[in-house]
Amino acid sequence: MIHQYKLAGQNIVMDTNSGAIHRVDDLAFDVIAHYETHSPEEIEAEMGRRYPEVDSGETRALLQEIEDLKTAGQLFSSDRPYRELASRVKGKGEVKALCLHVAEGCDLDCAYCFARAGARQGDHGLMSFEVGKQALDFLIANSGERRNLEVDFFGGEPLLNWDVVKALVDYGRSQETEHGKRFRFTLTTNGMGLNDEVIDFVNREMETVVLSLDGRREVHDRFRKTPSGAGSYDTVVPKFQELVRRRGGRNYYIRGTFTRENLDFATDILHMADLGFTELSMEPAVGPPGDPYAIGEADLPAVFAEYERLTAEMARRRGTAEAFRLYHFTLELDGGPCVHKRLVGCGSGTEYLAVTAKGDLYPCHQFVGDVAYVMGDVWQGVTNLVAREALSGLSVYNRPDCTDCWARLYCGGGCAANAYHAAGEVSGIDAVGCGMFRKRLECGVVLNLNR
Repeated sequence: MIHQYKLAGQNIVMDTNSGAIHRVDDLAFDVIAHYETHSPEEIEAEMGRRYPEVDSGETRALLQEIEDLKTAGQLFSSDRPYRELASRVKGKGEVKALCLHVAEGCDLDCAYCFARAGARQGDHGLMSFEVGKQALDFLIANSGERRNLEVDFFGGEPLLNWDVVKALVDYGRSQETEHGKRFRFTLTTNGMGLNDEVIDFVNREMETVVLSLDGRREVHDRFRKTPSGAGSYDTVVPKFQELVRRRGGRNYYIRGTFTRENLDFATDILHMADLGFTELSMEPAVGPPGDPYAIGEADLPAVFAEYERLTAEMARRRGTAEAFRLYHFTLELDGGPCVHKRLVGCGSGTEYLAVTAKGDLYPCHQFVGDVAYVMGDVWQGVTNLVAREALSGLSVYNRPDCTDCWARLYCGGGCAANAYHAAGEVSGIDAVGCGMFRKRLECGVVLNLNR
């Protein structure tokens, strides 16, 4: 499948089955666009009309070059190998990652939060060490031959249950040698509970840390408020800066959320970069139809314009002290995800599970609370075989809306939770999210071709 587009003064041709990407001039761009639907004679005549200054021999040479690239599998390539693999790809029942909801309450009350955790304060929903220990034992027992296991401490706000987090890290480390495993721990935090002791432990033990900041003070404080209604920007920014400074920049993300209230979110990303943060991520708010904060189809032109503005600014800053990386624009054009990931995506409900404070299993954190997707618990394991079968059987070739999408082998079918909430079934799609993904991919390709 061929995808062609123009961005930042460049003509890009993507052969999405092979992964080959070509940067071409105007003539080549137009010839490729006509190649499969017109004869060589028709193409020569049409290019003669469009480009009277170009000799017909040049067009014929270009047609031969395209034919050579097609023979080499770098243009108009077949997706047959993917189709054949898709019929055989299913989860093996081996789990590689858990998201532990160690605290289901939160010390902030963010209006756009899918969990609305700030409404649950105090000791509500704190995971006990016993439940967390059983979750790690479950992961070890169900990970098969996998050596590297991932555990994300999540919430709510995990720092509300800090002693249990520390104890679970210590327990996990104590099991590594015996079982031939290596735990990669991650912490996602709003930063309110950070102090010197927490920073030192996080920087020593956490493979990655995700820090929640929405951008400018006025944008961040509009939603990320304490239960008393005070903003949190002035509290968390100095703590994040100190954590990142002491971490040496290693494996962290400043992770923001943009809503319909700040569709100029590129300004927020640039603000975070100007604070000294270089590893950035900005996610759209999601929610059911009618949600006042969630990004909708009508917002997409504004969102796309912001992505293009970021592309230009990131290119301008490249190689300077102001340079930064944006998670969604980061691509490996000469490698990238394995075939399995290209076909089935993140593996929620099969390779990846969320664990509630009381030990229930869900496909991921965004399914928590939906009784149809309680997968089981950390003692009995996965018992909801109907849900597991539905999730393990997903691929880009049995999602009807993915059939003609040029980006399908880059997203693996997208987020099953967002599809479920938007379309009512995990095999559907989140059309708004798909549109944003495709635009980010186009921007990421342009940036990576010019690095």
